[in-house]
Amino acid sequence: MTTSTARRRLVAPTAAAVATAVVFTIALWAQHAREAWPFAPPAPPAAAMDMEGMPATPTAGSESMVNRVPIDVTASTLQDLGIRLEEVTREALTETVRSVATVAPDESRISQVHTRLAGWIEQLDVNTTGETVRAGQPLARIFSQELLSSQTEYLAARKTTSASGITSVVVASGRTRLTVLGMTPAEIDAIEQTGEPKRLVIVVAPRSGVVVNRGVTAGTSVDPSTTLLTIADLSRVWILAEVPEASIPVVRVGMRAQLDFPASGRPPFAARVDFIYPTLTERTRTLRVRLSAANANGELRPGLYGTVAFESAGPAVITVPRDAVVDTGLEQHVFVATGERFEPRVVTLGMQMADRVEIRTGLKEGEQVVAAGVFLLDSESRLRATGGGGGHSGHGGSTPPTKPAGVVKKPPVPVADPHAAHKKK
Repeated sequence: MTTSTARRRLVAPTAAAVATAVVFTIALWAQHAREAWPFAPPAPPAAAMDMEGMPATPTAGSESMVNRVPIDVTASTLQDLGIRLEEVTREALTETVRSVATVAPDESRISQVHTRLAGWIEQLDVNTTGETVRAGQPLARIFSQELLSSQTEYLAARKTTSASGITSVVVASGRTRLTVLGMTPAEIDAIEQTGEPKRLVIVVAPRSGVVVNRGVTAGTSVDPSTTLLTIADLSRVWILAEVPEASIPVVRVGMRAQLDFPASGRPPFAARVDFIYPTLTERTRTLRVRLSAANANGELRPGLYGTVAFESAGPAVITVPRDAVVDTGLEQHVFVATGERFEPRVVTLGMQMADRVEIRTGLKEGEQVVAAGVFLLDSESRLRATGGGGGHSGHGGSTPPTKPAGVVKKPPVPVADPHAAHKKK
């Protein structure tokens, strides 16, 4: 193979590749010149011009009113499209706020048991946390040298005054001292009859309830600052709810709430808000709300989790189904029925619930709005507004012109023939 032959074989593919690239570049340029670049988004429809060549002013100045037009729909078409109408009325929207709730003991029904003197616990009658006690039930028996000495002095003073036949001030002060140290009048009368001091002082339960904390054991040295036991009356408990920060305005003192504690086996029940705490929990950004509930059977155990629903009924407002509202992202509109004609109308929304939405402006009571089939109706309205509704003329109404008046069409840009050079040869 000669050098010239090899060179021709190398140059031929290169020339072909260069020619292909040139043709492809010219084709893309021509495509761009015709404003049909394959990867560019479609150009918006040209605005209609008035008689002087200026853009026409939209009737409502809104996106939905510019891109949507009223539609005439016959009675037979209503059934075919599944369109359902609903009369605009006023109703009170109920806003529901749900939060987590916890059962806690009623702080006003908690008692801490202390002794009034120093000594040692010789016997603990109640030594199990969670045990139920009754008011006046013995809880612990304490030996106190101070109480024993006070009883001995009191009995000696009584014996001296009895022999002299006069009532001494010492006896009266001694009895008062025994009362201050924790002895009941019945116990003092008992030692007066027997003439013998009591070695142990009995500590009794101040109220009926459940022992929620035991702070001592038998043999513990105690004084008036020592908490022997903590007793809580659980016949009525608190319900502490954590309300999210955004829902705080809904909750008010005295409003009713629905509580549910499935693990208790108790059916859902109602309660009222007793107190709203003044500060928020910074970590969770929630506000603590307190309710109270009767708990005679002990089903609501402290620490139990559940849910609470606060329901707030607002004033009567105009509402429509959520499916009746078309949201374009910029604004919202509904379709209002006027005879056999459906016209799009911009509305202002208010409170939104699960299936209803408040309409603040745009509608009046007694009007008819499309509550079902809105999607098909909105699609047809947009299609006719852009001049492409000819294929849907069977839905009723006249078909708008396919070419808006006043729109000037650009002349096509001449495209260079990439093979012109070869044709000349």
